[in-house]
Amino acid sequence: MERLTLDAVVSAGDIELGRGDVISTSDLANFPGNYPVYSSSAKGNGEFGRYGRFMFDEPLITWSVDGGGRFFFRSRHKYSVTNVCGYMRVKGGNWDQQYVYYSLDHQHGQLSFDYQSKAHPSVIRHIYSLNLIPRLEQSQIAEVLSTVDRAIAQTEALIAKQQRIKTGLMQDLLTRGIDEAGNLRSEATHTFKDSPLGRIPAEWDVKRVGQVFHIQLGKMLSKLSTTGRSPYPYLGNKNVQWDYVDTTDIQFMDFNENERKRFSLRYGDVLVCEGGEVGRTCLWRSEIDSCFYQKAIHRLRPKGEYLPELFPQIMQWNVRQGLLANFTSQTSIAHLTKEKLSDVPIAVPTVAEQKDICRLLDDMDRSIRTYSEKKLKLLHIKTGLMQGLLTGKVRVTPLLEQEKATA
Repeated sequence: MERLTLDAVVSAGDIELGRGDVISTSDLANFPGNYPVYSSSAKGNGEFGRYGRFMFDEPLITWSVDGGGRFFFRSRHKYSVTNVCGYMRVKGGNWDQQYVYYSLDHQHGQLSFDYQSKAHPSVIRHIYSLNLIPRLEQSQIAEVLSTVDRAIAQTEALIAKQQRIKTGLMQDLLTRGIDEAGNLRSEATHTFKDSPLGRIPAEWDVKRVGQVFHIQLGKMLSKLSTTGRSPYPYLGNKNVQWDYVDTTDIQFMDFNENERKRFSLRYGDVLVCEGGEVGRTCLWRSEIDSCFYQKAIHRLRPKGEYLPELFPQIMQWNVRQGLLANFTSQTSIAHLTKEKLSDVPIAVPTVAEQKDICRLLDDMDRSIRTYSEKKLKLLHIKTGLMQGLLTGKVRVTPLLEQEKATA
């Protein structure tokens, strides 16, 4: 299998490289419209803004010159690219445009760009290369990979839809709650009262977090074991994520007997980030035996009849609504002190209602997790296919024949 440098393909006239135009925020304001402008961002779809003019109405490959070189395949629509964004036009009949995109994108995942080594057209043509295979096989590879991409996009859309539904459900459940008949309350049919949280059901109490939970900050970082021989795993701020504990990168630290008693975790503890994404909260479900935590994390344990499963949902809602801003200490880095966290007001429904609210929100979370796991599996499948098909280790024709035979 012959492999050609991108420079050779460009020199042969099969691919044209270019850069976009200077388009400023003033230009967007002066010529308002709905045509997307793509720029140097490597996040999302790289969109910079919307414009009343457009440069292209054709499928092209674009990449972020200043944003790390990431490639995007732009299907046909009206759009523009800025001067810190490159574009690539495939010409003639030797190359399938999507095959070229997937080949470059696969190689990019194994390279490293920064803001000093920019991905100018004159630079990338000497970095990337393409396997010269029959055009039909290129198109077949592109179709296989684009089919997986479509499945990923559909799954992402379902995740986004479920998250929007959950946001609306949180709005209802955490401000109105559920009555004894299992119906959402409304001021037209139920009694509400004023509170520091706004209008809430008359049956609810409002208490401070410090009244409902015992709060304990973790241990200050001291002797950190990098050998993994210590028996005491140690959670850092990055391990506490919304709805779950990330155990993929656990550190280990030494604790004496008194510290083990004071900073141990047990099932049902609530963990709240003091810094980083302030207020990020999850429930500890004993994912690791005999685990401890650092000082940048608050550990909360209920004092009475309050379900710890409900609190992460409340904190997620508070963060989304910006309700923690008045309780965050603003120094050089925003953080949520123990005193400030203790003073945060929360609604306290009856235990029975807490259970009903948790059940409904947990159902939504399970649905989101199911789709998220499906997306992760699809991404693994795509990675394996790209590694096999784009390097020539796996040929697409036998793969398609096998798929047809098992269909």
